[in-house]
Amino acid sequence: MWSLAVMLLTSLKVAAPFALNHSQETFDQPRVITSVGPSETAQILVDKKIPASGFIHSELGTLGHATIPPLLTSPIPEPKSLLPAQRVVVNLQLHPPPPSMASPAQDIFSVPISTDPPPGNIQKRQDHPVPRKGISRDGPIQTNKFYAGFFLANQTSPSFLHPYSVAWPRGQGASGTFGLAISHIEAHQRVLGPPKPHTGAASYFINPIGIQSVCLSAAELGGATELTTESPTDFSVQVSLRPSPGARPAVRFPLVQGAGFITALYEGSRPLVQSGVFFRSLTRVSAAPKAGVVKYRLLLEDGTTWFLYARHTSGSPLDLEVVNNGLARAKQPFSGTIQVAKAPIDPGGAERVYDRACGTYATGVKLSGSVDKSRGRYTFSFEKKGLGGDLVMFALPHHRASFDAPTRERMTGLRLQTTTKGIAVAVVADSWIMVEPDLPVGIGFLPWLPQKGTVSAISDKTRAAIRAVAQREISQNILDQTDQDSMYFSGKALAKFACLVLAIKELLKDAGLAQAGLAQLKTAFARFKDNKQKFPLVYEGAWGGVVSSALYATGDPFRDFGNAHYNDHHFHWGYFIYTAAVIGRLDPSWIPGNKAYVNMLARDVANPSRRDTHFPLWRAFDWFHGHSWAHGLFDALDSKNQESSSEDTMHTYALKLWGSVTGDANLEARSNLMLAVQARSFDSYYYYRNGNIVEPPQFVGNRVAGILFENKIDHTTFFGANIEYIQGIHMLPLLPHTPYARRPVFVREEWDTYFSGGRAEAINSGWKGILFGNYATIDPRAAYNFFSRPGFNPAWLDGGASLTWYLCYSAALAGL
Repeated sequence: MWSLAVMLLTSLKVAAPFALNHSQETFDQPRVITSVGPSETAQILVDKKIPASGFIHSELGTLGHATIPPLLTSPIPEPKSLLPAQRVVVNLQLHPPPPSMASPAQDIFSVPISTDPPPGNIQKRQDHPVPRKGISRDGPIQTNKFYAGFFLANQTSPSFLHPYSVAWPRGQGASGTFGLAISHIEAHQRVLGPPKPHTGAASYFINPIGIQSVCLSAAELGGATELTTESPTDFSVQVSLRPSPGARPAVRFPLVQGAGFITALYEGSRPLVQSGVFFRSLTRVSAAPKAGVVKYRLLLEDGTTWFLYARHTSGSPLDLEVVNNGLARAKQPFSGTIQVAKAPIDPGGAERVYDRACGTYATGVKLSGSVDKSRGRYTFSFEKKGLGGDLVMFALPHHRASFDAPTRERMTGLRLQTTTKGIAVAVVADSWIMVEPDLPVGIGFLPWLPQKGTVSAISDKTRAAIRAVAQREISQNILDQTDQDSMYFSGKALAKFACLVLAIKELLKDAGLAQAGLAQLKTAFARFKDNKQKFPLVYEGAWGGVVSSALYATGDPFRDFGNAHYNDHHFHWGYFIYTAAVIGRLDPSWIPGNKAYVNMLARDVANPSRRDTHFPLWRAFDWFHGHSWAHGLFDALDSKNQESSSEDTMHTYALKLWGSVTGDANLEARSNLMLAVQARSFDSYYYYRNGNIVEPPQFVGNRVAGILFENKIDHTTFFGANIEYIQGIHMLPLLPHTPYARRPVFVREEWDTYFSGGRAEAINSGWKGILFGNYATIDPRAAYNFFSRPGFNPAWLDGGASLTWYLCYSAALAGL
């Protein structure tokens, strides 16, 4: 490398002015020193500009999120009479049904849940109010994935691939580009919120957006540019930029989660390389890293270094000249690939990794997996194009923790910060294999603890004490309580009574009383299966899914937590699927008449197969992140988010149970694997134990995420900032899988931080029961004493939770 002093003595060349059809022509012509050395040619900008630093979107961003607590708080009247026990009929299972004899497929992702159309009583319509902007394909479209910003609102919100983010500025911002802006944020660029009074932990952390570090564009693009998306999948999308509507693309971008490069595909247009951070120098490296690949090193005014690799597939190689501090242009049209990657703060051997992998790029991911007893594995097989050599992709912390040995050996020392998922590590491999050695195959319908397994024994004395509570609860008006104008609250009420009936039958051993409650529960569920609830479901074909008709009836997109815009579907449908699994366990003869309806809900959120053409793949669960996204068709600068981690695992647990009672071994196996992946990812990204090194140290003292966005984590909720709200939204509902996802060691640390010393007792609302229900994981006897105390206040209980279930659960865990 020649010194700058030597460079300044070499020939000086100023690029000729270049008239562009957008705001770049407003730049002053700079002085550019071109230095030709034996190993590289550098174009150095003499006139400096202050780099643009982006902006912080500090608002919580509640668009599309109802600001009401997720509790049923209406007073529940005492029943006027007690429900008598019924004669036990043959369809009430006296013993748990035998496990399914079917074995999962060799690839558990290869078999659809069903390919049938939705049931005939589900109205079909095509008039969803959210337009499909720039979407060039028919059929179901992903609504909850990272790239939704490309087809919502004005199509300019960022999409986060991790570690990079990309956005279409549409001529705005410091670069004025009509191409795609690429950004990467370092940890030192984060903004931390004010400290919380109790813990001193930062109330949030957020990353700046709008930084246009390197932009890939074309001279043909301008004010008439149209952005379209093609091939949207569960891991990837292709974005095309067309000079005008209907024109052939000037540049295309295959975007895949974890991409090692941001890759642009050109077919004869004239590339522009732009920056809103501004170039300090642009250097062409003489030695090609691979045959046919030209390499540039970009030094920006913020001190960061980026690499640019260009492989021509026809015509001439890429030859860039600097026009001004924010623009370098190709001297002639170009056909081939241009790839951009950033050097880490500690570069190490990063440049060698990029040199080794350049010219090859990912276009998608094929997901496959298998289970063998309690051991599961899943594979990302990357679809790739280009030179066909080594592929570099970035892995998140939970990936690396579960890599098998051969995949672990393909990890490199190249590391880049992500916005909310810690450090991403580059892996040079065409596929990754991840292993989960402890699938929750032993977790069923009854209470469970890691150190004990399933526990169901309750003493006669304790059963007698609980039975009086159970008879009062089962005598409530099930039909009335489940007749809500919200699918979410209706589902919670149904699940409450499903827990209750199950507890009466399996834990209190009162088959007659369970039979009486089950009959009413079936009638209540039939209202929804027959689609005769207050706002019936519709299948809307614009995006491809089942939604509440409340939007169409009221015109309010925020009704039912934004259900019709695909918010929270896995939360909503999870309660229904759980209820159906309980009914099916107790009465298998009920399943055939209800299977199509329940499967429809399961397919809407967790369709595993392209053979099912009615629903998109994996609407909710994100196999790259290891958890779901609840945010649907609402534009957001911080991209997708999820609040309730516990309702995320609840929906997976419900799918597992439904698979078990219907004999769908693949659904059950996938759900067991999902639960294992969720438990692992939550340990890093949602639940913060002592020693967490993934999230910022200033934030982990909060113990839970609050709301996890792709670009920030905010220790709050959409409906209030009370600490019981924030911690409790990650607890409800309490079910047997809860201690698997929320490990007891974490629960102890969280309890000691916030709720010990009588602080939980001071809470005088329905959240109190949620807190003590989760306390049963670490001190079940104390939890039982709380729920069984004389004068227990019903206001301490969420109306969607059963006191009988809490009593039975804690009593069983305590061995009472």
